[in-house]
Amino acid sequence: MTAAAGSAIEVTLGLILLLFAVGLLAGWIDAVVGGGGLVQLPALLLVPGITAVQALATNKVGSIAGTTVSSLTYLRRVTPDRSATFPAAGLALVGSVLGAMLAALMPEAVLRPAILAVLVAVAVFTLMKPSLGAEARLRFPPDSAAHHTSAWALGFFVGVYDGALGPGTGSFLVIGFVALIGFSFLQASASSKVINWATNLGALLFFIPAGHVVWSLGLAMALGNLTGGYIGARTAIRLGSGFVRVVFIVVVGAMVLSMGWSMLSGALGR
Repeated sequence: MTAAAGSAIEVTLGLILLLFAVGLLAGWIDAVVGGGGLVQLPALLLVPGITAVQALATNKVGSIAGTTVSSLTYLRRVTPDRSATFPAAGLALVGSVLGAMLAALMPEAVLRPAILAVLVAVAVFTLMKPSLGAEARLRFPPDSAAHHTSAWALGFFVGVYDGALGPGTGSFLVIGFVALIGFSFLQASASSKVINWATNLGALLFFIPAGHVVWSLGLAMALGNLTGGYIGARTAIRLGSGFVRVVFIVVVGAMVLSMGWSMLSGALGR
């Protein structure tokens, strides 16, 4: 597939404005808790003439714009655990490149039920522990090997997932930092934005040279993401971990319903 594959897509002003609006909403969701790909990727897949790999690649152009501005906004106001976050971001970038290379070979028929099961488990786990993420309760001493390797492994494996498929990456990072590392939801959101920026970059390092990006659509989403990411990060910082937790539960619930409906529709269609 080359860049020319996108030439069959009819780009209209209405489509550009629609994708800007989708990017705005996705950027806000992504900045607060992650999961903006749940909004962006399905919207791109509905564009006539676009392929799945083009949609995945174009989604990354919008996403990296949003994660850039939200990361910078968080870093100015929330002090992250740098020794855990930044190495995890580097490993996430490597993982994302590997995931993007595997995207064309990914057996979605196997992965989708597994991802759905994980999302249901995450939602139930979060609902059953109302104090989870309200404040930082580190599982390991902050200077310990266990603390660092847990964060770094989380970054790498979620990076592979993001490069290969994508939706829910931010949510997986947030719940991973809260449940495995012991960060508050606000701290976890800040760290997840830095790592999610790295995964988006890693995927684009493969997708752009391969010619999979539809730039007119990606740049429209990127502008929306920039705006939504800035507003979302400031909203999360102002309202705190309790607000982030509520949005997290809503987003994960929407992801479960969306993926469940998609799988059911596919099964009935067959």
